[in-house]
Amino acid sequence: MPPSSHRQASIALAQLDPVMGELVERHGTMTSPAVVSVDRRFENLAESIAYQQLAGKAAATIWGRVRALYADDGPLDPMAVLATPEADLRAAGLSGAKTAAILDLAGHVADGRLALDRTGRLDDEAVIEQLVAVRGIGRWTAQMFLIFTLRRLDVWPVGDLGVRSGYGIAYGMSEPPGPKELESMGESFRPYRSVAAWYCWRSADTPGLTGGELSTA
Repeated sequence: MPPSSHRQASIALAQLDPVMGELVERHGTMTSPAVVSVDRRFENLAESIAYQQLAGKAAATIWGRVRALYADDGPLDPMAVLATPEADLRAAGLSGAKTAAILDLAGHVADGRLALDRTGRLDDEAVIEQLVAVRGIGRWTAQMFLIFTLRRLDVWPVGDLGVRSGYGIAYGMSEPPGPKELESMGESFRPYRSVAAWYCWRSADTPGLTGGELSTA
């Protein structure tokens, strides 16, 4: 049976590929993302939209203001969001585009077009197809939902600059691979591509790590 945990997948990936093996040794095995309950999936996606194209601290401040519009600490209710005046969401710091996107997400969930309680039973591409129908959610955001909310083990986000950069550093490439090139390169990591992506992110974030250091070790 294939590994069912991120730790087991890390060990299996290290055995498949020597460069990944070096990264596993350097960074340890990947810890499984925290469990996101079904009733928190809407809030998780809304927060992802708020964070798009912003530095973490600024995004956290804005999201904190948005969340403060709703009195309780329970799961964010799509109907409550739909009842919120757009001016209040804008005053919290959301751009017009993000306000529209979060309201569109709430609408999709409220009327059943997006059944978040069923996404765990769908295959990856079916989940992506449903999510990208929402304004402001592209393939990358959908893939992050798969990796970190649904905790899928075999997602390969080739459009992510950190994954491309980290792959190029780890494998000693003169410049990062493009999405199409990285797509084929990731085939050898199946069925653990989410874990491989995580190690590419670690490679991109490691101070002092230069191209070829791992691939020539």
